[in-house]
Amino acid sequence: MSTAVLDVRGLAFAYPDGHQALFGVDLHVHRGERVALLGPNGAGKTTLVLHLNGILEAGAGAVAISGLPVTRENHLEIRRRVGIVFQDPDDQLFMPTVRDDVAFGPANLGLRGDDLNTRVEAALSAVGMQDLADRAPHHLSFGQRRRVAIATVLAMEPEILVLDEPSSNLDPASRRELGELIETLDVTVLMVTHDLPFALQLCERAVVLSGGIVAADRPTRDVLEDAELLRTHRLELPWGFTG
Repeated sequence: MSTAVLDVRGLAFAYPDGHQALFGVDLHVHRGERVALLGPNGAGKTTLVLHLNGILEAGAGAVAISGLPVTRENHLEIRRRVGIVFQDPDDQLFMPTVRDDVAFGPANLGLRGDDLNTRVEAALSAVGMQDLADRAPHHLSFGQRRRVAIATVLAMEPEILVLDEPSSNLDPASRRELGELIETLDVTVLMVTHDLPFALQLCERAVVLSGGIVAADRPTRDVLEDAELLRTHRLELPWGFTG
């Protein structure tokens, strides 16, 4: 099998206060997969994500992106390869216009002129925001800002897109539109979510992280049909959901 885009082996981590958040996590995601990362609050999901681009350093074990170890000396390239879209788009949007925000990352990589413009236009087109390129981000709706946040990451041409609770705080129409958008993206996706129907819609595979360990790694439908697994790890389907 080809080298995994995301290769996490034996990852363990404890915070300075002694709280052990991860206990030997293994996770492998290959090119083109869309994988849902599920689990209750406090499961270690955010801690795991923050290891993927070196924000946190492993206490034990290792993380690699397409074979490149996530180490301090590789941070610049790792942060190009791993695009993290945080739950609140305002954490990622800070420039005067949408176009400026999307151009910020590639410009820091040294892109200029036509190359930069082409990269920005491609990213905006991918999320359907090219007509709003000259608007101020804070004048956009929450759903539009989330799309722009995704574009800022796509403009870096990442090898894996990590989405943190992408459907949160969206109205039903915006949630549907975002799902349709994610389905069109030609990029490997790791999606952290509590929205189990959204996970089923977009991801064929689901990994349940609970208590700092991988409790399940199976097809998403199998996970959602396992009532005991869901109950044990405080995962709940919406009332009336039939899949």
